[in-house]
Amino acid sequence: MEKLTKKEEEIMNLFWDRGAMFVKDILELMPEPKPHFNTISTLVRGLEAKGFVDHKAYGNTYQYFAKIKRDEFGSRSIKNIIKEYFNNSIKSAVSALVDDGELSEDEIKDLLKQVENQ
Repeated sequence: MEKLTKKEEEIMNLFWDRGAMFVKDILELMPEPKPHFNTISTLVRGLEAKGFVDHKAYGNTYQYFAKIKRDEFGSRSIKNIIKEYFNNSIKSAVSALVDDGELSEDEIKDLLKQVENQ
């Protein structure tokens, strides 16, 4: 899976939160100073080329929509991080979270129960 830029992620979050939109709708939701229409259009077409969004044509304009769900993106992203930064070792990734104090004792117990139930 290709990585997304911060702006691409921002646009994907809009699709996941709002559903299908035209470029003008995305532009209206962007904070000030608003980017140019063509900038948003280029970003959305890039997301489409990467396989994250698709479109439905209405005459000479397109309505875009997310092609993958947010949780699918999150799952793929985690797998990529584990592969890239933890030598493809889930154990190393979880150990890093435990060592850094990012997981509480209750969260660790819940994870252990989840593993036992698999």
